[in-house]
Amino acid sequence: MKYEPYDYQKYATNFIEEKQASAVFLSMGLGKTVITLSALFDLLFDSFDVHKVLVIAPLRVAKFTWPSEIEKWEHLNFLKYSVVVGTEVQRKKALDEKADIYIINRENVQWLIDKSGYKFDYDMIVIDELSSFKNGKSVRFKSLLKVRPLAKRIVGLTGTPSGNGLMDLWAEFKLLDYGVRLERFITHYRNKYFIPDKRNGEIVYSYKLIPGADKVIYHKISDITMSMKAEDYLKMPKLIYRNHEVEMPDNAIEVYRNLQDDFIQELKDKDEEITVANAAVLTNKLLQVSNGALYIDNGSTFKIHDAKLDALEDLIEASNGKPMLVAYWFKHDLERIKERLDSLGVNYGCLDKDDAIRKWNEGKLNVGLIHPASAGHGLNLQSGGNVIVWFGLTWSLELYEQTNARLYRQGQKAESVIVIHIISKGTIDEDVLDVIHGKATRQNALLKAVKAEV
Repeated sequence: MKYEPYDYQKYATNFIEEKQASAVFLSMGLGKTVITLSALFDLLFDSFDVHKVLVIAPLRVAKFTWPSEIEKWEHLNFLKYSVVVGTEVQRKKALDEKADIYIINRENVQWLIDKSGYKFDYDMIVIDELSSFKNGKSVRFKSLLKVRPLAKRIVGLTGTPSGNGLMDLWAEFKLLDYGVRLERFITHYRNKYFIPDKRNGEIVYSYKLIPGADKVIYHKISDITMSMKAEDYLKMPKLIYRNHEVEMPDNAIEVYRNLQDDFIQELKDKDEEITVANAAVLTNKLLQVSNGALYIDNGSTFKIHDAKLDALEDLIEASNGKPMLVAYWFKHDLERIKERLDSLGVNYGCLDKDDAIRKWNEGKLNVGLIHPASAGHGLNLQSGGNVIVWFGLTWSLELYEQTNARLYRQGQKAESVIVIHIISKGTIDEDVLDVIHGKATRQNALLKAVKAEV
């Protein structure tokens, strides 16, 4: 296929070529892969500025998206690539191949650098989903940071750079510029731009931005950062959000309240404060109850109510055969949803297999079941439908937006994409939505501050 880039794509490609290190924040649907590949082609075969490129991406994106984009466009025909995934034998075989671009999944970054026995001789690194390196304590971050000086060029791609707040940016930009813009150490960054928020004596559990610090951060990174949103450059469908509220039965409300009270009472008995760690345990359990079931100590599932299943059944019936994605979070959610769909005779598939994804895109499934953590990145599902129902919510803005973007993207033929949240009234579901919306507001401020003017 002949590539005829839009002006914004030309701008983004030039930006990558001009910067030794760049952060490219492109929202879903703008073609970040072909934009980057076009820049790589020019750097490899026009300016001869680089000779060997390492692309780090989520597993499915590494296996399918990058190879398919290289093969799709005529101007990239000269590019030779090797996909470094699979067993260790398969990965080593891929590394032995002669190629311009080596594409590896992020889980194997440490293996490549520390265990494979191969010399790290890549002079350019591309990190697809830079946000997956936001944890400066992670093994993959530490491994990549060790060899970062060996690559003279680096590009970080993502649509959600600060899904959990601006603290995420430190590790991402440390990889890009060694800490020049946002300090060499996380403690220095934190002390300069944040103040303690929730704490217990000397123990600080969370931080909040110093007033005005966000603008300073945006300015610091602006010279190597560009941002583009799909709705500014493409004709995108209308994005509609709806909340479908359900009432939990009295017995479920009692379980929910008792769980809350007993947990807090137990901490009081031990003379402990509610910390982030134990609060996370409690909120996880409350989310399970609001969905309708709970894992108990022996690992089995205790079913509590079917309010959300009934709501899902109503939504499926009201759709009159129109396909919908259903996002779930807990394994017992999936099991109970499948049991209900089986009883209704609904044609469904779990979109973690290639065959099910193909059937969905061909319109052969009424319901596609999707887990945000395993299918949030890289899947093009817009051909199969335009409705997504969140049976269970996630705290992660990144996973939330990426999952919605499986439908809300270029190529969606419907005039609108409808996102429906099934919410148990008076529960933590409402808090999760509030947090997601709050994070989105902060992130949009970041994107706006470094937004490219084409």
